[in-house]
Amino acid sequence: MITVGTPYLPDRSRLWSYLERIYETGQVSNDGPLVRELEERLKDFLGIDHLLLVANGTLALSVAVKALGIAGEAVTTPFTFVATSAALSNQRVRPRYADIDPATLNLDAEGAEQAVTANTTALVPVHVYGNPCDVRALGELARRKGLATVYDAAHALGVDHEGASLLRWGDAVTLSFHATKLFHTGEGGGIVFRGEEAEQRARSLINFGIERGSGAIRHPGGNAKMSELQAAMGLAVLEDLPDILVRRREIQQDYETKLKGWVDFPRWSPDATRNGAYAPILLEDQGARDRLWSALARADIHCRPYFYPALSTTSPFGTEQRFPNAEATAARVLCLPVYPGLGEGTIRHICETIKKELSPWAG
Repeated sequence: MITVGTPYLPDRSRLWSYLERIYETGQVSNDGPLVRELEERLKDFLGIDHLLLVANGTLALSVAVKALGIAGEAVTTPFTFVATSAALSNQRVRPRYADIDPATLNLDAEGAEQAVTANTTALVPVHVYGNPCDVRALGELARRKGLATVYDAAHALGVDHEGASLLRWGDAVTLSFHATKLFHTGEGGGIVFRGEEAEQRARSLINFGIERGSGAIRHPGGNAKMSELQAAMGLAVLEDLPDILVRRREIQQDYETKLKGWVDFPRWSPDATRNGAYAPILLEDQGARDRLWSALARADIHCRPYFYPALSTTSPFGTEQRFPNAEATAARVLCLPVYPGLGEGTIRHICETIKKELSPWAG
């Protein structure tokens, strides 16, 4: 069976060397030395100044929203995983959707401006598939309207934009380190803040409102801390991350070379590097997508329609307003298998299967 993804497992002895340190310190949670080490090493690897590690990516977004005092409504995209809107709703912030750019598949800046109301306090765009949003246009919109900007970068770790980390754009940027991501801690997440004040507030929020150092209770917080066990996995994976990124980029580009002219692809930013987080293809319509999806499953090639359905059509987040680009994209997208262990022969087999199934309809 060929799966759409598989968790990357680091060398056992390397992982065990970090787990041994937990036995030596006896500390399993509560801002332990492995968590602190992972924060510092990730900051160095990613070229960022501020990073807070948390228990998962959904909590990362919830904490960022609370730390920045976002309330009312936030303009966001209906074409993403449900966690983005769920995190907003969990903080009693209403997701207000705007349509996407049909080429990049990211939140459209002009549409976002039209969606802003008197109740809007933030923009929450998503760097879909690791493809950067139009950060300059969205940043200018936020500046003119006095809005906070929180980027959901769950797919975008390791991406540089205009020669520097994409994670430097926005008041806060959230990351997911779920096991399916290219870098993971089993479960986990992170928040990159522009300023130290918001980071310190968030650091208190994830520990029941208790301030690091003084022990004073500053805010009504909760428990969103990353554990030492999660950090051990992250530290073990981090040592392989450069090779993981290289291999995933190769796979993504191999698909695009082999399938050029057979399917469509998102328009990737020319000003950014790519991380191979996903390998999305776009079919003519939902019927074509579903036929290919079924044919691949029969061949034991398991793909996923990330992100179907558009959140604007779902029960918890549905609206009467239609978002034609997001809804049409959600109906015709399919993500192909991508993970470091995927071999050249397997990629060739996947592409040949796709071409075989599409050839009767290609005319």
